[in-house]
Amino acid sequence: MTRRLLKIAAACTLALAALGPGQAAAQGAPGHPDWPGAGQLFVGTCYQPVDRSREQIQRDIALMRQSGFKVVRMGDLSWDYFEPSEGKFEFATFDWIMDQMHAAGIRVIVDIAGLPAPLWLHHKYPGVNLVTQQGNRLDAAERYMDNISDPDYKRLVARFADKLTKRYAKHPALLAIGFDNEIGNGYMSYSEADRKRFIGWLKNKYGNLAALNQAWATQRWSRRIGDWDEVRLPYADGPGAYERLIDLRRYWSDVTVGTLKDLEAVRRRNTPDKPAISNLWDSAGRKGFDYLSTYRQYANYGAMGFYPGSPIGSGFEALMMKGAMSTPIWFNEFTAGGPGYYGTKGRSRMWAHFGLLLGAQSVLAWTYNSHLGGEEQGLFGLLDHDDRPSWKLGEFATIAADFAKLQKLGFPRMTQPKVAFAYSFDNMQATNPPPADNNTVRPYITTPYLTQAHNAFEPLFKDNIDVAVINIAHEDLSRYSLLVVPGLYLMDQASADAIRKFVGDGGTVIMTALSDKVNEHNQWFNTPLPGRLTDVFGLRTNEFYNGGTLMTKIGDEEVKGSIGHYEVLEPSTAQVLARFSNVDGTPPSITVNNYGKGRAIYVATAAQPQIMGPLYRQLYASLGIAPGPKTPDGVYARTVEGRTLYVNTTGEAKEVAIDGAMTGVLGGKQWTGTLRLEPLGVELLAR
Repeated sequence: MTRRLLKIAAACTLALAALGPGQAAAQGAPGHPDWPGAGQLFVGTCYQPVDRSREQIQRDIALMRQSGFKVVRMGDLSWDYFEPSEGKFEFATFDWIMDQMHAAGIRVIVDIAGLPAPLWLHHKYPGVNLVTQQGNRLDAAERYMDNISDPDYKRLVARFADKLTKRYAKHPALLAIGFDNEIGNGYMSYSEADRKRFIGWLKNKYGNLAALNQAWATQRWSRRIGDWDEVRLPYADGPGAYERLIDLRRYWSDVTVGTLKDLEAVRRRNTPDKPAISNLWDSAGRKGFDYLSTYRQYANYGAMGFYPGSPIGSGFEALMMKGAMSTPIWFNEFTAGGPGYYGTKGRSRMWAHFGLLLGAQSVLAWTYNSHLGGEEQGLFGLLDHDDRPSWKLGEFATIAADFAKLQKLGFPRMTQPKVAFAYSFDNMQATNPPPADNNTVRPYITTPYLTQAHNAFEPLFKDNIDVAVINIAHEDLSRYSLLVVPGLYLMDQASADAIRKFVGDGGTVIMTALSDKVNEHNQWFNTPLPGRLTDVFGLRTNEFYNGGTLMTKIGDEEVKGSIGHYEVLEPSTAQVLARFSNVDGTPPSITVNNYGKGRAIYVATAAQPQIMGPLYRQLYASLGIAPGPKTPDGVYARTVEGRTLYVNTTGEAKEVAIDGAMTGVLGGKQWTGTLRLEPLGVELLAR
């Protein structure tokens, strides 16, 4: 470990000592000296040995060791492998596998396989079965068809977790514990028991029927609730009132978070010296859950399955999982191949280095063995279907060799971003209503929330600037100099208070159109808009139009937008920074208002890179934000301890201007004036 890294580790130890339970980050955390931290990178795979013979397992492990793998993730999706019938636990084979991993020098993330539940559990405890909106009880036809709110499920998964963690708590191969693979990707259920549990949740939230009726706007359409038993579960796929739908989503989010907290309690009791590194899926479309306001209660590292598409969307989602944690990102499942039937050579290596730019610490290939059957039948792993090692195994061996070099040179990156993006589960739900008829459609939501978020993120990411994606109501904003609020349609009181304080204390905020229109109940404000922040931004806006192509001028730069939605801003104390030049009356396109010690900037259109980029560039100097290395489109870079890692995410060669002569740490070639990156190529340059 370099002297600089030792200093970083020491500083992190001091900072972490002030954090409460569940908030301790990994680097040098008190009482957890073996948690992965600075100077450690991990390459490995997800391994499911449930249908492998001992001979095959020994051969698999030998190939893993030969490839330089440091870690495997095991146990996920395999509850009945450990508990084939209720109360009957079988660990002997897994004991042997753990011993074999340890002998090979490979560490293990043991996943508590709470999803899916075994068929014996569904058979004996039918409350675990899902019920549709139409009242039909469903068999567990595919994974994740489990009602995790059922008391029998909760009791039995807690017992299973207790048995599993106690069994391996002291095993020398154990690195970490994972909870419920891809939790968030399940389904909502509509049984009578679910309805009663939902009513209990509503009673706890609202206290009385008067408050519930007000929150749900039941005075409309003759929907007043006169008795708690009149409450019914809203239909997730519509039709239905928006106020009820968002509470339904919140309820199921709380159920999911409650499950994770229960498992975390087991981990703390039985394996307190091993962190929680779980393959979570908070953004799953079926259900999802509110991760960014709760993660410190059950996660020590942001961890996820990383199956990237575009660099912008994939980078944003990875940073969503990191949140404000100081620990690195773990890719508990990682793309092994790419689009197409078998994969693209070099693609996994490129994305692995792309992850390092973001602050990732691990890549665990999904998956090691190709799947012969099951729901992912035909999925190609690092070994082909006949157990022959494919080129993919060789590529991951190359990644392992790369990481072995880089972990001595300042990786994983310990980021300290000065820019934060506001994201919330509630807002995501509020802007994604179910299908609606013409009487309930909302034409003013012209741009999906994540499209706005990605559009606002893109220019900063292309300028190679680190950002954090956080729930602003639950984090300390004083560490940031710029806060970006793209299309935060639902503005709860806590978020509004956080923005107000941030700006008042000297911060700069940029908020875009479609923001601050509804309150926490998903009802429009009855005040001038933006509803809770009109004074902070020094304006009101009540008119919404679609103007086609929008033209404006930011500084000396003529800008043509691609999204036509705009709001007519009426400044009070705000000053106009730019105007639309091709809209009647040339209304303001961007305003700035001095509030307290800071400034609040409002963009009158939905976030789009063409507008956000020039605006950011006008602000960098005053905010002390320095763009990273200059790169051509599709190439991303970060400088770490004087060396610069470049990643070409495109399928064509790229030439990057560099200053003077430099040497490639990975490729060994010297470059002067220009670095040539092959398609999907990566390189770390040093002087």
